[in-house]
Amino acid sequence: MRILFITFLISLLFSGVNAFAGDILVLQSMRVKPFDDALAGFRSTCNGASRLIMVADTEGTDFVRMAQKERPELILAIGAEALNKVVNVSGIPVIYLMVLNPEKITGGGKNFVGVNMNIPPDKYLSLLEKLNLHRLKIGVFYDPAKSGNFMRTIRQTAGSRGIEITAREVRHSKEVPELLSEMKGSFDLFWMLPDTTVVTPETVEFLFLFSRQNRIPIISFAGKYLETGALASLEIDGFDLGKQAGEMATRILGGTAVSDIPKADARKAIMKVNRKIAAKLGVNLSSLDASTLQPVH
Repeated sequence: MRILFITFLISLLFSGVNAFAGDILVLQSMRVKPFDDALAGFRSTCNGASRLIMVADTEGTDFVRMAQKERPELILAIGAEALNKVVNVSGIPVIYLMVLNPEKITGGGKNFVGVNMNIPPDKYLSLLEKLNLHRLKIGVFYDPAKSGNFMRTIRQTAGSRGIEITAREVRHSKEVPELLSEMKGSFDLFWMLPDTTVVTPETVEFLFLFSRQNRIPIISFAGKYLETGALASLEIDGFDLGKQAGEMATRILGGTAVSDIPKADARKAIMKVNRKIAAKLGVNLSSLDASTLQPVH
């Protein structure tokens, strides 16, 4: 009898090896600090039990099949690669994080919701007003396939504030240098969007060369470009982005339907200003908190 009982326990143990014991299956594209921060923010807000799988370490895994077998209450996808792995999952709520243009991946699936990486345009325009640059003509390049919706919001927001935007469509990164040359003199400040068609290692080099030669300040979406020569940046706060997703997850686990939870933009932005570039351009920084000023050498 004892042997039968032990055999039963062993069979239970091995039958449950692949079973998911928690409420949330977390797929993270790779281990990088912004993604780690987002996950930490999520876990600080959502108390559901979770299991983390690093997609980069699990080549060949069929995550759709895994989800169908394990049936977690919720899937959190951090990064575009993670979201792509579960885009065909149905019947399970999926929250996405740290994904540019997530709708291009999800195709409007009813079980998907998340936090957009784009910082609302009004935050950028408020920064320009603080720097007294809002009266300048602002140049923007964008790929309609990637940033068309965001560009429409920019135009609407800028128009309501009386801010002039000169925007040009870019469908291939090779078009950027020629477009800049053609538009020389038509804008006084360049707004760099997180658009992967426009912003590549090659185009960034050309953009900042153009900026230095023509004394055109650049406002960017990432602090790393301050060292390259950007005047200021507004970048997402990964931890707070994760908290936003955690709040969504808490509602879903509490019984709220995904369709009743609106998609959200990043609500918090980290502002940094390069005071060395500001001094060269004669930009007055007296209205800004000193903690935002980045000493770049």
